Amino acid sequence: MAEKLTNKKLGILGVPLGYGASQIGSELGPRAMRASRLRGKFLNEHLADLGYDVTDHGDVPVVDLDRRASPGENPKYLDETLLSCQFIYNAMIELLNSGETPIILGGDHSIAIATFSAISSFYRSKDEDIGLIWFDAHADINTPETSTTGNIHGMPLAVLMGAGQADLVNLGGFAPKINPEYFAHIGARDVDNGEREIIHRMGLKNRFFSMYDIDRRGLVECVRDALEIVSKAPGGFAVTFDIDAIDPRFAPGSGTLVRGGASYREAHLALELIAEHGGMRSFEIVEVNPMLDQSNITVELGCELILSAMGKTIL
Repeated sequence: MAEKLTNKKLGILGVPLGYGASQIGSELGPRAMRASRLRGKFLNEHLADLGYDVTDHGDVPVVDLDRRASPGENPKYLDETLLSCQFIYNAMIELLNSGETPIILGGDHSIAIATFSAISSFYRSKDEDIGLIWFDAHADINTPETSTTGNIHGMPLAVLMGAGQADLVNLGGFAPKINPEYFAHIGARDVDNGEREIIHRMGLKNRFFSMYDIDRRGLVECVRDALEIVSKAPGGFAVTFDIDAIDPRFAPGSGTLVRGGASYREAHLALELIAEHGGMRSFEIVEVNPMLDQSNITVELGCELILSAMGKTIL
């Protein structure tokens, strides 16, 4: 099992990329989370109160080619995404080399292609595999052949597993980025037919803890099983959290809402269990869309979840 996180240096990195999503607005998530005041304090101040030395590295540049996706384009906005991913990858490598634990503010979930590729590359240079916990209402394992929308935010997991658009798959010069033995997905409740076939073909079914499993077995048991899987990775594990893993009643500010997700407290409990367990090497939150939010509750929730993941407790 990986050792608990003892590094008290955090690096916040904003990734305002929204090309992968079906609706505009997720690119505003990083700015909104930074600007949000929880009980009178900003996110970086709350993290400092938890004993961390926090550096905000600002936002990664996102390439804008000033165009609209053409009819039938699949994947959509590939050129913009590829160019932006290189900037994201380089910024992540620099942050990791500085010895800081990344706190990544998205952006849509396509950013995970670049952020986790960099994390994987960093630990690969140490001859270590790193695990990954993926919280999401969706499987995000489509390829261009199975996607009905062409939206890249529905494809990042496939890319990291070595399937899909070759230019994305080979970012960083190697593939795949994750060993399936060290991967776990939590919260799926909206899986496309093509994704279901890919999951079974790749032998990932037992790595997915869907809402059915959570309803049947309980969240705590599912999270503990996921932690057991990812903690076998010698380098520890990263966490990527799509806000739509939470039920729309508690997180309306996302572009791909699906009823029946985790509750407010279940989401916090899951991340509190992860923090208590130790071994997390990076935390990423994505798909927070301020344009679709109500009274800023999703933006604030995104900040609160970061704090839970970094060890904030009730007592």
